[in-house]
Amino acid sequence: MINPELIWAISSAFLFIALTIAVFQIYIQLQKKLKKSWLNPMLLSILTLIPLLLFFKIPFEQYYQATTTLNKLLEPAVVALGFPLYQHLKTIRKQWRHILVLLLAAAFIAISISFIITLLAINKYDIAVSLSLKSVTTPIGIALTEQLKGSNSITAFAIILAGLFGALLGPRWLSFIHVTSPKAQGLAIGAASHALGTATISKVSYEHAAYSSLALIISAVVTAIFSPFIINTLAHFLL
Repeated sequence: MINPELIWAISSAFLFIALTIAVFQIYIQLQKKLKKSWLNPMLLSILTLIPLLLFFKIPFEQYYQATTTLNKLLEPAVVALGFPLYQHLKTIRKQWRHILVLLLAAAFIAISISFIITLLAINKYDIAVSLSLKSVTTPIGIALTEQLKGSNSITAFAIILAGLFGALLGPRWLSFIHVTSPKAQGLAIGAASHALGTATISKVSYEHAAYSSLALIISAVVTAIFSPFIINTLAHFLL
């Protein structure tokens, strides 16, 4: 006997995945036609899908579960970003100590400041946890959020926003404040805006791609290892 719940799960997964891909492809073609960088397909897809979910009263958790397949595609996409890293491995080996210390400090500061400011501003532990994990890839961010009792929906949204802002404004902002080194720009974007920012800045040069990929990987590992300790310690003193 066929399970109706299984049929519904498969049907909803197919529908949500097809809708997401269709909306994204429409905006990709729009950006290609108009040639405007601010017409980011990811951003426009979000601004389209969120109202649709709200209008049809579909919980984000249901949508997220149905589109798990798309989320899993992030893993091979991140691995693909390792190719430019391999190309610049010799240069990176000479600087790995400085890079590691820099990214450790950056992760600690980013997590701490986001958590403290959010907690002091609205006194909501779950939101503070979610916003403090905004600069890592979605699978790691969601896993850490569940472990630390945050909100998956807010974490996913914050991660997307961090990636979008880094992709759209990051390179211009860095140039505006006279950070012009490809290495520095790559490390900054990779650490702050994870895969989406890295994919965008990789179009500038292979050197940007290499250092951004490196920052993405190290920041993700550092955040996964140290964020529970940082957040629990801060919560102990602030709550």
